[in-house]
This record gives sequence, structure tokens and C-alpha cells, in this order.
Amino acid sequence: MLNLSIAGLKDKKAWEDNGTRIPKFDIEEVSKKTKENPRWVHIGPGTLFRGFIAAIAQDSIEQGLMDSGITVLSTYTNEFFDKIYVPYDNLILHVQMHANGFLEKAVIGSVGEALRIDQSWERAKEIFAAPGLQMVSFTITEKGYNIRSHTGEFFSFVQEEFSRDPVASPPNSTMGIVAALLYSRYKAGKYPIAVVSMDNFSHNGDKLKDSVLTISKKWIENNLVEKDFVDYLLSDAVSFPWTVIDKITPRPDPDVAQVLEKEGFENLPIIITSNKTHVAPFVNAEVTQYLIMEDKFPNGRPEMNSRGVHFTDRETVDKVEMMKVCVCLNPLHTAMSVIGCVLGFTKISDEMKDPDIVKLIKGVSESEGMKVVVDPGIIKPEDFLKEVLEERFPNPYIPDTPQRIATDTSQKVAIRFGNTIKSYVSHPELDPKSLKYIPFAIAGWCRYLLGVDDEGNAFELSPDPMLEELKEYLSGIEFGKPESVKDQLKPILSNDKIFGIDLYQVGLADKIVAYFKEMIAGPGATRKALKKLVNS
Repeated sequence: MLNLSIAGLKDKKAWEDNGTRIPKFDIEEVSKKTKENPRWVHIGPGTLFRGFIAAIAQDSIEQGLMDSGITVLSTYTNEFFDKIYVPYDNLILHVQMHANGFLEKAVIGSVGEALRIDQSWERAKEIFAAPGLQMVSFTITEKGYNIRSHTGEFFSFVQEEFSRDPVASPPNSTMGIVAALLYSRYKAGKYPIAVVSMDNFSHNGDKLKDSVLTISKKWIENNLVEKDFVDYLLSDAVSFPWTVIDKITPRPDPDVAQVLEKEGFENLPIIITSNKTHVAPFVNAEVTQYLIMEDKFPNGRPEMNSRGVHFTDRETVDKVEMMKVCVCLNPLHTAMSVIGCVLGFTKISDEMKDPDIVKLIKGVSESEGMKVVVDPGIIKPEDFLKEVLEERFPNPYIPDTPQRIATDTSQKVAIRFGNTIKSYVSHPELDPKSLKYIPFAIAGWCRYLLGVDDEGNAFELSPDPMLEELKEYLSGIEFGKPESVKDQLKPILSNDKIFGIDLYQVGLADKIVAYFKEMIAGPGATRKALKKLVNS
């Protein structure tokens, strides 16, 4: 039997016979050096980190580019941490799923220290005070950076942080924790550092910076920190680079778990946490990966020589982001997820066998989005999109679901659709009223929010921080009765906090409402509206 632990790895022949690559370095020595001289902290111990970022660090250690690993801090997902990190000595079983069905397995041992912030606050402050610390990176999802509700008001748990000592105990929010740890670094010697969001949304470094600065300024107003702390955050000593990340790391697949069990792996269960997150000691992920980073690291940076990793300037990062997040991947995912849920799909790869859905997402990308894409140079948009449509989405061995992708859609549509609409508004030769596929996708999201499939049967909506509010807006709308639609969609479509723009002002709201009415006309109406769209 193969046991995922430091002790279990000592039987190297068993792992070799299984075809699983294990670290080529002394894990315990790397862990020792990580604790003695931390250089890279990562906040957000979830699947994207475990399936991509940790593997990048492992490559660098094995190539002799790094002699220490990553310090992981858990600020929120403590149940995840207790069940997936602690019992397995911080090791990760990384399973890359090739399109031909081959499972490429490797043990990742680059996590040198892993801490729960609520249990290790003093240690966390000590780490941030270390002069050699070069970078703190994040994969906490976009909502983790939010300190205000969609109305612009501070969340109550953030508001409470403003009036108490930021370093006596951990603040409530992740952004508050980050600001407090940076304050510890400021107090220790104003040491330089890069604060790097690796999350999947537009201009991520700016959103991170804005949240940290806002909290820090409130502390200054309340005389809790020195006035020049903000000067330190705004100086050349602290950077907030932009990045673009791309690797599909879906929830653990029961089929993969079954294969691993048959191959002799023991104790690798899929766990459903109290907040309904599916986790496992293994991570199944696609092979394709990209991490494009603005090369702005005031204290130097860990050397990374891994597939898909590029360091470049901000302008190039912005172009890659527009290509990927706003046109060639993420908006396609959202469009097919909400429509797919309504049509009863449970796998993205199955949706790629549906000609109507494929025409929809090609319309969103090829027909509409590509008109505002600028070639970033390091990745050709046409090649990237072709890879998405022909290799990545159709891969039957990637167990990704529209239900997973539909999670937190309210936090994503501003970037995935709103940015393209804004580009049409500002472009001298493009008219936003000419758009049809993107408005249809937005209507599809509103249709999805009814929680009723195309046959009129109820289904469970994916988690979203605005879900109850959005459902309330749609109150009074009845499936099978388009006439029940009055002005219920207006609070959604006019909300520039949701879309980044008022869809009434740009002339798209009426079109969206019309599509929505078509979709709720009765059983089969969404499919009928989709066919009408893609064949028009």
C-alpha cells in the first residue's frame, strides 16, 4: 500500500513501481530551511494552490533554483486545512489528467510550513518580520478581496476591525490579516516585499492593494498605526503586481479516487466540508497551465522555471488578461455553466458535444470578444482559444461541472462580460447594441437564478454571496408565464457593481429581458431560444 506521508515516501521502490514521481529533494531539509529563512508565503491553501502553485515551487527546488519551500497560511478554510494538510504531512498527490486518459501522478513536497492563522498568529507575524521574505501570494478567490458589500458599505466584520488593535490578534477578514502582517513587517524594518494576487480576475493586484490600503487608512484614522505606514505601502518597497493564472483544477473526481485505490493508495478519501466544499488529499487537474506575472519584486523573487510561467511587464499582463479572463476562456465557462445547469448538464466535456452550446460560446468569443482583444505577444489569442475549444473543454477526463463554475457568478460577470461591453462602448467603430451572444449569456444567468430547469423542475443553485438578494429581485416571475416579467430584472441589470456598467445606459437591458422572457415561456423554452440565437 502507498501511504501519502513522509514515512510512506521512504519506500521509494513502491512509488517508482506505481509510476508516481516523488520529490527529488530532502523534504525535511527543505522544510527546515523554509522555517529558518522564509522567502515565500502563500495565503489560500486550496485546490488551485495545491494543483499548480505548489508544483511550480517543487520544480524550482528540484532544479536547484530554490532551497526552501512555501509557507502556507490558512486564514479561513480551517476544516480544509485540518483534514487535508495535517494528516498528510503537508504533502499533495498531484494527478494531471491527459486527454487520452493517462493519469500523470506526482507527490508535491514543496510546502515547507503550513499554519492556521487562528492558531499561529505570533508565528505569522514573525515570518512577515523576516528580512528575507520576498513574496506573499494568494489564491483565495475574488470574493476574498471584498471588504464591502455590493451596496458599497463595509461588511460588519470588516467594520469591526477598524477600531481594534490590528496586531494583538488576527483581524476578521483575510484583507485585514494581510494589512496587519504587513504592518508587522513595517515595524520590523520597513523591509521590501511583493504582495501578489494569483487569483482569476481582472487587475487583481489593484483590488488587493485597494483593500489593504483602505483598512490601513482606517487604522490611521483611529490612531491604531503610524501615519507613515500607508507611505510604506505606497512606496517602492511594496509592490502589488498584476498576474494572470490559468489551470483548471476541479473538485476531486470519484473516478480518480477509485483508480488510486485500485493502484494501492490508502486513505485518500473525498471529503465534503461543512460549507459543501469537496476536497481530497489528491488534486486532479488539467495539464495546460499558465501563470503570467508582472516582474515587480522589490526584494527579489523566487526563481521559477516551470511550464507556462512568464515574467513580463504590466502592459503584457493586461493584454493576456483581456484575452483570457474577458474573451477566450472565463466568459465561455460562465455562459456554458448557467445555460448548462438549466439544460441539465453535469459535465463541461458533455456540453462540448452539444452543437448549440458550442455555437454560443464561439459567438461570445470569436464573434464578439475577439474584436476587442489585443495580441499580448507571448500567447497568440487565436491559438489560446483553439486550445480551449478543441483540447481543454472537451477533455472527458477533466471532471469539471457547470455547477462548480456557476459558483459566485455575481462576483465574476463584471469581468467576464462587463469588460467586453465597456470596450464596445469606448471603441469608435463598435456598437454595444450589436452584441447578441453576451446579452444572451447574461439573460441565461438570470434564467438560471430561478432555480428551475428547462423542463420546469427545481434544481439547487450553486453558492453565491448575493444569491438570496438576487432571488428576491426575481420574486413574482413564474416559469411558463413570460407576462409575469415586469421590472424585476432592473435592479440586477442596472447595477454597475455587478456588471461594471449600467446595462440600461448602454442599450442592452431590453434585449436581455426579451431573451429572458423567451427562456421562461415553458418546457423546452431555453433550448428553443438558444437554437434561435445560434441559427439567426
